[in-house]
Amino acid sequence: MGEHAARADDLCREHLPRIDGVESVHSGPSISTEGKEGGFDWMLVVRFRDREALAGYLPHPEHRPVADHIGAGSSNVVVFDVED
Repeated sequence: MGEHAARADDLCREHLPRIDGVESVHSGPSISTEGKEGGFDWMLVVRFRDREALAGYLPHPEHRPVADHIGAGSSNVVVFDVED
């Protein structure tokens, strides 16, 4: 795993659980042997309590260091918001 991805993992673990409504945070590089990542090499999955928690996530100050780091080191970011 690269230095940028390792720092992203650290920032996610440090900051995102502090946001109300964040139930779990998982991140890391792909370990797939299929090579179907489409050029992506790191992923972040955040589970929220509900849509209101998701709505409060983006403007929350604890989200900013993570978003800034990911944005600064990424040429492309894909976001999916889904419900169970």
